[in-house]
Amino acid sequence: KFLLGCVTINSKAKLYRKAVFYMKTVILDGKTTNPGDLSWDFLKKYGEVEIFDRTPREKIVERTHDADIVVTNKTPLTRAEIDKMQNVKFVALLSTGYNVVDCAYLKEKGIPVSNIPAYSTMGVAQLVFAFISELAVGVALHSDAVKNGEWSNCPDFCFWKKPLTELSGKTIGIVGFGKIGGAVADIAEAYKMNIIALSGHVTDQSARKNFRWAKNLDDLAENADIITFHCPLTKETEKTVNAEFLSKCKKTAFIINTSRGPVVDENALADALNSGKIAGAGVDVLSTEPPAKDNPLLTAKNCFITPHIAWAAFETRERLMGIFKSNIEAFVSGKPINVVNP
Repeated sequence: KFLLGCVTINSKAKLYRKAVFYMKTVILDGKTTNPGDLSWDFLKKYGEVEIFDRTPREKIVERTHDADIVVTNKTPLTRAEIDKMQNVKFVALLSTGYNVVDCAYLKEKGIPVSNIPAYSTMGVAQLVFAFISELAVGVALHSDAVKNGEWSNCPDFCFWKKPLTELSGKTIGIVGFGKIGGAVADIAEAYKMNIIALSGHVTDQSARKNFRWAKNLDDLAENADIITFHCPLTKETEKTVNAEFLSKCKKTAFIINTSRGPVVDENALADALNSGKIAGAGVDVLSTEPPAKDNPLLTAKNCFITPHIAWAAFETRERLMGIFKSNIEAFVSGKPINVVNP
């Protein structure tokens, strides 16, 4: 391959030599990020670009073996695939999470990995309250009832199919209080809700009304009417929503998960919903995506599931692409940003 130039990147005493004027970029799974309403054209000025809608595991090595930049969202890059990449110099993620990539091994090889931080904050917070509003009011339930003729045949001027809940004065418990958790709290304040939050990093929230930090997870479970999860997936947070946790929740509680699917023990949540131990749930993420047809939440009572779309609004993806472009430009300039394996 003909290289017109290179730069040296110094990151914490490690030297990386990077080709900058002619590179091959391979995007392994670009379809969900850009189904055609955004553009990859900015990459062409750096050299050859190959874009795949999706890449099966057995095709990863074939498609990346001669790439300088490898771009992935959910396609895994393990040691086995990385060892077959002859030219890789940079891995760019199209996501905030980076658990699909062996970042530690790439660090050993002197290859930086950059993610897309803080792009979906308002999109996720918006979906949280879409779930909450649906669970509290039942817009779809009542719209369907009207279209099925129930209002036309009703002897009264109105009817309702389930108990309706007013959010004002209710308590929302927020597990994980980073930018997304904070944005959810901002909306909750507008609804005049009480807020209990639990976080590994306690910050000054004295400007908020009706806010307190939870003593522990049990405190939050016992006192919250709605519990929403915005924590990272770690060994400590995996299956936080389990049978023991759910047994401590109010029977009227709603559980919302827009963080990572494995934060929830899906069998335990389904059992709690079906037995009436909690009132409802809304999840945008599942332990396996796409889910198996026998996933217990697919048939659980009063459980709303969306297909991992909190990040998918056009404006949100446009913001993601802007950060991705900045990550590429920063790498090319010799000063990579948003590096998750420094």
